[in-house]
Amino acid sequence: MHSLLTVRISRVSTDVTDIPLPSYATEGSAGMDLCAAVTEDVTIAPGQTVLIPTGVSIELPQGHEAQVRPRSGLAIKHSVGILNSPGTIDSDYRGEVKVILTNFGHAPFVVRRGDRVAQMVVAKYERVQWTESDGLASTKRGSGGFGHTGHRR
Repeated sequence: MHSLLTVRISRVSTDVTDIPLPSYATEGSAGMDLCAAVTEDVTIAPGQTVLIPTGVSIELPQGHEAQVRPRSGLAIKHSVGILNSPGTIDSDYRGEVKVILTNFGHAPFVVRRGDRVAQMVVAKYERVQWTESDGLASTKRGSGGFGHTGHRR
């Protein structure tokens, strides 16, 4: 059983009381579903990016962020995802949580009120203080990157 972090959440207006609050679909879900609080259907044309409201704002404790991530079902079935994935909601942000949805597919995609459009994962993070140095400790990998380890074989 995981411990629960209590986070304050607020609906941005009385016009969104029918939109479900972010929630976990299953016992093992890491992400909570975010639902669209659009006032009317929004059609996203192929190649188009739109900002979808969720109707909620959150008050995360310091040391935590909320990551807004794509839903795998929308990606595989409709080629719809989040352009800046994962999007970060900082602990000092108090505005409405919104989702930057992009239609990477070839057919228009319609977002309807209450549709699950993204998932949100709340995570701890560390802040760092840089110590400038003339060099870094060496490793076997060194500066190899961007495909350095090759393919499967």
